[in-house]
Amino acid sequence: MPRIRLYPSGKEVDCSSTDTVLAGLEKAGYALPNNCRAGACGECKVKVRSGEFDQGVVLDMALSEAERSDGFGLMCMAKPLSDVLEIEWGTEDAKPKLFPPRENVYYVVTEKIQRTPRILEIVLRPIGQGVRYWPGQSMMIGDERDGAPPRSYSIANAPRSDGELVFHVTRVEDGATSRWLHDKVKVGDQLRLAGPYGTFIGDPSVDTPVLCLAAGSGLAPILALAEAALRRNYRPPVTLIFSAQTEADVYCRGMMAWWTAKHRRFKFRPTLTREKKDGYLSGRIPSLLPELCPDLSKHSIFIAGTPAFVDDCVAAVKALGADPKLIHTEGFFAKR
Repeated sequence: MPRIRLYPSGKEVDCSSTDTVLAGLEKAGYALPNNCRAGACGECKVKVRSGEFDQGVVLDMALSEAERSDGFGLMCMAKPLSDVLEIEWGTEDAKPKLFPPRENVYYVVTEKIQRTPRILEIVLRPIGQGVRYWPGQSMMIGDERDGAPPRSYSIANAPRSDGELVFHVTRVEDGATSRWLHDKVKVGDQLRLAGPYGTFIGDPSVDTPVLCLAAGSGLAPILALAEAALRRNYRPPVTLIFSAQTEADVYCRGMMAWWTAKHRRFKFRPTLTREKKDGYLSGRIPSLLPELCPDLSKHSIFIAGTPAFVDDCVAAVKALGADPKLIHTEGFFAKR
């Protein structure tokens, strides 16, 4: 069986010939950054120091010819061909961070709630043992037999004893999987999931003020992270700024009101970009941050939304002194 060697730690991981490097690492518990899992975003790009691999089909914008020549590859699509494939990744201790993902985990749909005109909330309960995951991670949902290719959706709740999972699904008109979840999947149906995946997770040892920035269904992983922090009585302040086009697009207001009343260190600040309403900020988050958060030098920051939203927010928080090591991002591609 091929092995993946991590440099500089020297740790080695077995990788089945049918698995990608990313899948092999995740099964061993290692948190290699990733997002699209389809060779499109470039998040899992690493340098291969030695060994041969089949790169598979990837987009040129995610892995250029120059990068290929320099030895870089996208691990979400790469499969090892040699006995040992050595990649530059991790620290000298290379400590595992993730729970190994599971395949073919069956859940029952217990609720479907239309949160906004485009965002549907789906609540699932496991039939057997539920998956173990870190807040901020995602699951693959779909059914190829029903014309819905598996797609990655962030879990919108912190882990619970009953194994319940909550997802927020934005409807994409030309997206087979999102339309399947909105229109065909019914309460009582069984769904087959795989996961968890992703590295949009916080460090439990960090004890800093937290700023969460979200847009659209990017609120899902932010809710899971915030719920987990508040549940363990996180002492530093936690601020969540949510960007929506109109008031109708601001969802989970009841939960936000309850968190605000229950946890005096929590603050929810919604902003509208296409209308003005009493009780809401007005404008895009990057333009509001200098007044709301003039000094972010000691904050842990979590940003989730479209890639453009994430890029603009990252630039804005860095301009306000944010430490790059404490900035965590999750850029969402349209789930087709």
